[in-house]
Amino acid sequence: MYEWAEFRHFKYLLTILELKGFRAAAEQLYTAQSNLSTQAKQFQEAASVRLYDKLKDGRIKPTDTGVAFTFIAKDVLNTRAEAIEAILAIDRGDISVARFGCSPLADHVLFNDFCQMHKEFLPNCQIRPERNDTTQLVEDVVAGVIDAAIVTLPLENAALRVVELRRDRLVVCLRRDSPLASRNSLQPADLQNNLTIFYHPQRHPEAHARLLELLEDAGIKIENYSRVSHPIEMQTLVKDGYGVALVREGTVLYNELITRPISGVDWTVDTAAIYHQHRHPKSIPILVRQFKRQLNRAPENTLSVPRKTLSSATKDGPVQLALLG
Repeated sequence: MYEWAEFRHFKYLLTILELKGFRAAAEQLYTAQSNLSTQAKQFQEAASVRLYDKLKDGRIKPTDTGVAFTFIAKDVLNTRAEAIEAILAIDRGDISVARFGCSPLADHVLFNDFCQMHKEFLPNCQIRPERNDTTQLVEDVVAGVIDAAIVTLPLENAALRVVELRRDRLVVCLRRDSPLASRNSLQPADLQNNLTIFYHPQRHPEAHARLLELLEDAGIKIENYSRVSHPIEMQTLVKDGYGVALVREGTVLYNELITRPISGVDWTVDTAAIYHQHRHPKSIPILVRQFKRQLNRAPENTLSVPRKTLSSATKDGPVQLALLG
């Protein structure tokens, strides 16, 4: 499929579009201007697209498709470079151990699937998994102690590549015999005085602070609450009757528990893979890209919730709650 499209087409056309002319592109690529013109024509005719318009002064003006092509071409060429680097590193035997971290509040099934894909990718590479809070995992990835990690957002660190993998709706976890369980969904007001179980703020300080802000925006004021360090501890307190909690939709629950959505809000939990911008095993970018593609193909992971970052969340629109797994 699309056998006519070769890497040289992307390189040539990207240079033409960025330099806005064939002469400058030919000089930079050390090739004849006529060759570039032929290659550009062949690609556009085969794809039935127009990437640029020629101006009277000999320069070119990218079309809307051409502007988009520059982004796509860069990605294609970067992917090729990453693939070659990974192959060379594997052949040299540079990747014998992979050190992966996971936040205790992230979905452990997702992390296991991530590790399993790496085993299929490099069967003879040993995997050393670690569990720690998001803050510590970030420090370890930056320092090179671990190679990559699965964490919950928000997260800002210029040294890291942060690739969002999945978004899950945030729902209320409560006892099956609770009066609130008889409803198909709950109102934000139902959480007042009932939402009394949270993860310890130190697990993810930024997420905890943002959650309290979102609750306050919804008219919910949180004062006293129980703190837990693990999802199982949270469920145990709910089961024992100490209140309700917010959990990721799809979380495996105790038999005594059930979840209900919250009407009027679209809060989601964001999970991401992180690794160092520069210092990482060459297999990691390939692994993360393939893993995200696999997740996107899975119907159960397809969400129609409008995307909003925490910083741009408002009271009037759906809120993407990059919180805890």
